[in-house]
Formats: sequence, C-alpha cells, structure tokens
Amino acid sequence: MSSVSESATTPAAGETFRVLAAASIGNALEWYDILVYGYFAVTISKLFFPNADQTVSLLLALGTFGVSYIVRPIGAVVLGAYADRAGRKASMLASIVLMTIGTGMMAVMPTYGAIGLLAPIGVLIARLIQGFAVAGEFGSATAFLVEHSSDRKGFFASFQWFGQGLAAMLASLFGLVLTSLLTERQLLDWGWRVPFVFGLLIGPVGLYIRRRVNEAPEFLDSLRSHTPVRDLVVGQWRRLVLTIGLIVISTSANYILLYMPTFAIRELHLSQSVGFAATTIGGLLLAVGAPFFGHLSDRLGRLPMMAAVCLLFAISAWPAFRLLVASPSLLSITTIVCWLSLLKAAYSGVLPAAMAELFPTETRSTGLALSYNVAVPIFGGFAPAIAAWLVKSTGSNLAPSYYLVATALVSLSAVVAIGRARSA
Repeated sequence: MSSVSESATTPAAGETFRVLAAASIGNALEWYDILVYGYFAVTISKLFFPNADQTVSLLLALGTFGVSYIVRPIGAVVLGAYADRAGRKASMLASIVLMTIGTGMMAVMPTYGAIGLLAPIGVLIARLIQGFAVAGEFGSATAFLVEHSSDRKGFFASFQWFGQGLAAMLASLFGLVLTSLLTERQLLDWGWRVPFVFGLLIGPVGLYIRRRVNEAPEFLDSLRSHTPVRDLVVGQWRRLVLTIGLIVISTSANYILLYMPTFAIRELHLSQSVGFAATTIGGLLLAVGAPFFGHLSDRLGRLPMMAAVCLLFAISAWPAFRLLVASPSLLSITTIVCWLSLLKAAYSGVLPAAMAELFPTETRSTGLALSYNVAVPIFGGFAPAIAAWLVKSTGSNLAPSYYLVATALVSLSAVVAIGRARSA
C-alpha cells in the first residue's frame, strides 16, 4: 500500500537545518496561537463571551474554538491542491501569511465590553482565518519534510510535532508566568494579549526562512496532477479513510492536553499556574520525544510502534485520570500530563511519515491535508468542548478519559487494517 518514491536523497547538514527550521518555525507559530487560545479559554470566555452562567460562557468560548475547525476541510482542499500543483514551498508561504493575519486580529481585538457583539464575531473571524491557514500547513509542510529524504522520512516528518511541542512550551510558559505574576484584573485588562503579540512577531521570521529554502526534490521530480482532489477522492478514498483513522488518537490526545489547564481550574479547583506548569513540561516532552520516536520508526517500523502506543492509551487513560481526581496537586497533574505527552510523542512522532507513505507524490499534500483536517475538527477541535460537556452531563471528572479510550481503539483499528492491506 506504500507509495513512497526514493528519488530524494538526504540533504547536506546546512540544507537539513534550513528544511527543518522552515517547517518547524511556521508550524510552531500556527500551533502556538491555537494553544494560547485554548490555554486562556477561561479568561477569553469572560472578556468576549460574558454570561451569568460561567459554564455557558466557557462552552461558548470553547465552541468558537471548535467552530473554526469547520473551515479546515476547505483550507485543506484549497491549499493542499495548491501545494500539489504549485509546490510545497508556495503553499507554506501562503499559510504563514494567513496565520499571521489571524494572530494580529486576536492581539488587537476589542472586548465585548468595548464593542458588544462585534467582539465575539471578530474572534470567530480570526479563528476561521487561522483554521484555513493551519489546514494547508500540515499537508504542505509534512510533504515538504518527507520529500527531502529517502531513508530518514520518519525523523524528518517528526519535526511537525517538534514544532507543536515548541509551541506548547512557549504558550504554557506565557500562561505560567502571566498567571503567577499578574493579578486577575491585570490578566483580564491586558495580560492575556501578551502571548498573542509575541506570536505576531514570529511571523516575519518564519516567512523569511521559508523564502530561502529549496523546494522538495521529490516533488520536483514527480509528475504533476492537474486534478489532485478528484484523483484523491475517486481513486484513493480508501487510503483517505484509513489515514483519518490513524489521526484520531493523536488529535484527541493533543486537545485533551490543551484542555488540562481549564480542567485543573474548573474541575480540580487548582490555580491556573499549576495547569500551565504541567503543560510546559508536557510540551518539552513532545518537542524532544517526537524526533526520537520518528528516528526509531525508521529502524523498527511505524505500524508496530503505533499499535503499541494505542494499546497503552487505551489501558492507562482511565487509571491516570482517576489518580488525578483522587489526589489533585501539582505533582499528580504533572505526572499525568507527562505520561500522556510521552504517549502522544511516541505516536505522533511516527504518524506524519506513516501518513505520507500512504499517498503518491502527485496527491500527497492534498491527501495529508484533507485527511488531517477532516479528523481534527471531528475528534480534536471539539474535544475540549466535548470534555467539558461530558464532565457536566455525567457529573464525573473522569469523563475525559472515556474519550481517550474510545479514540485510541479507533486508531488501533486503522493501524491493524493498514497492516493487513500491506500483507495481502
């Protein structure tokens, strides 16, 4: 079932650094802003979605976070197909420009108290722009990475999640510092804007680096499809469905981790700084762990590693949350977040290369972008809102673990199906 071309060779050291930096910095910027919104959901809900019922206010903020993911399949089709026709580099440049615009809007957006209903509408528009941009980023950047190497595809592609881990660290550090040093009034007045302003400053750096990097050689050597979307949907729909299945546990785990600071505040009654301290460490594990496990998959094989991690997610999620709820503290939440982040790194470090190997070069970016951006809105974008709703409707603080178990079993089924298809 693999469609990997071996035309690319591993680039020299200097070019390798530029390739990894071009993908990682842009990816970090785009995920950084998403994570900042999620981490500061409680504060944003008070400023842009005021309601007498704080739970309703939070659900509106998280719902807006999720609604922005509806546009992602559109961005995947448009920017993914653009990458398959015009090149990975062109699509990556377009996505980082769009993301910088969305970040800028969030940095300067007046609150509900200043402009009324225009405030939540403005937040929604900013999130839609960002969702469209991120949709194109994953497909083009992953294809760009794997197509620069023939024998280290797992290692190269894992830098998708190095960027996300770096973003998680930065976003969490801002949350930790701001919630520790500022009063609640200062945080509401101006503190929450600081991480968005910082994110806005990264955009020009990422744009500069991406302009200076070479196009992926495997793409340059390939035949171009003028109708990549039609070719994918008509001739490769089974690959598309299986790839969506592979993504499910990765994205659900990612967004449950994003929800942890909110969970710590609202359900465990811990301080904001405790939740942010835990997710900072989790981001470090993802940034360091993803390349390690990607490198390991080049030697041990991708599917066996992914199957093992799915099983670990399924059997450990409920005990982990039970321990956390029974003994809420900085130590317990840090332990649980680190464990889930380690599993996330082990699975996600392997995932991009495994996905890329399912599609031919001519439709790879479209296939990666569309599968990822169908799975993420359904299983990831709404995960924080689903987790909050499950906790409220079931009355159980263990509810997020049920979601992790279910999504782990879905991905395990996809891994098994791909393995059987390859051995047939």
